[in-house]
Amino acid sequence: MNVRSMTEGKPIRLILSVALPLMVGNIFQQLYTVVDAQVVGSVEGVSALAALGAADWFNWLFLGVIQGLTQGFTIPMAHAFGAKDYPGLRRYVGNAVVLAVLMGAAVTAAALSALQPVLTLLQTPESVRPLSVRYLTVLFSGLPIVMAYNLMAAILRSLGDGRSPLYAMIIASLTNVALDLLFVAVWHKGVAGAAVATIIAQGCSCLFCLYRLRQIAFIRPAREDFCPRGADCARLMRLGLPVAAQNLIIAVGGMIVQRIVNALGVTFIAGYTATNKLYGVLEVAAVSYGYATATYAGQNLGAKKIRRIRTGVRASALTGVATACVIMAAMLLFGRGIISSFISGSAEEVAESVRIGYEYLTMMSLGLPVLYVLHIYRSALQGMGNTLMPMTSGLAEFVMRTGAALTLPGRIGYRGVFWAEILAWVGADFILLPSYLRMFARMPREE
Repeated sequence: MNVRSMTEGKPIRLILSVALPLMVGNIFQQLYTVVDAQVVGSVEGVSALAALGAADWFNWLFLGVIQGLTQGFTIPMAHAFGAKDYPGLRRYVGNAVVLAVLMGAAVTAAALSALQPVLTLLQTPESVRPLSVRYLTVLFSGLPIVMAYNLMAAILRSLGDGRSPLYAMIIASLTNVALDLLFVAVWHKGVAGAAVATIIAQGCSCLFCLYRLRQIAFIRPAREDFCPRGADCARLMRLGLPVAAQNLIIAVGGMIVQRIVNALGVTFIAGYTATNKLYGVLEVAAVSYGYATATYAGQNLGAKKIRRIRTGVRASALTGVATACVIMAAMLLFGRGIISSFISGSAEEVAESVRIGYEYLTMMSLGLPVLYVLHIYRSALQGMGNTLMPMTSGLAEFVMRTGAALTLPGRIGYRGVFWAEILAWVGADFILLPSYLRMFARMPREE
């Protein structure tokens, strides 16, 4: 059993004990996202890679809603675990499972019904739209599996277990890479084969998380814990919906940017997509520090150790910024070669796509410290039960991202699309940092 109380011991050591396994797990998760793009791009060509890119933000919209709901659902679980309230913990688990089943069905239905209209609204090029439809139809059909995995992984993280989600991601990544090669490179099933590989891999990670949860006796719900309780369900939804809305708002902003990108041609989309696939790698450590900080803050709030939260969040932020600087240097040195591995086609197409992708990657790399601060302070607020201000920061991201994407290209050309991402991060930080300080100012002092 890998559960860990984070209410005693050196804060940064505890945060790293959760963050580092999550980091490795997220690297493996990004690995199979990157491999999808690399295998499809190198085997099927620029148009197939552009089809994946044209679908990116729309796909992330529903993934973001699912991740937001499950992350919010597990906030009170961390509080209950920190307070050693095991009956309350089991009730939250049972009620969260019921809500996840209902919300998973609703999200799947919404995704499949919106597929064609949204791709039309995004001005997805006719040459790649059928491929995008095929890819997303398969992915969206598997959203209930994605919901199950995200809930179980989030429950494990709320208990301080970073290792089990790591093992789940290793299993999923290896499965996905093997199936990508089989379905796309050997059987030539194209983008649909890549999507099927992803869903099967998620199913494997889901089964592993279920196995690990069943080994934790004190969290195992009884039959009565699955009976919906009004107060518990209301609290879960009150915490989960703002996080889901935050991700939804960010994704809608991204889709508006994608609409602008789609109008710039297949070569530009391919270069932009190659860098966006690396975006997940760039923020792997940020997401991991964020999840660990949320667990740390939640458990210590449950134990009423307020001063300890401030110490841990500060240490997490400093470590995050240092990590961002290391990743920045690596991308500036090796990014061009990495991007070129995604793309095949004529020499002209490849050269132009790589040039665009590396320019975008350079700008994002230089802004990484801002992104890392965003993730850590947003997660700290969420861990302490404040999901409204993080949602507001998502609104700030939306305004900055869409405002820049709609106005800057007319003034500075295609680089305006690149600046939109950086300015979105800055806008979110302007909301999050003052909100964090105000929340602590209102908290009662420890005796």
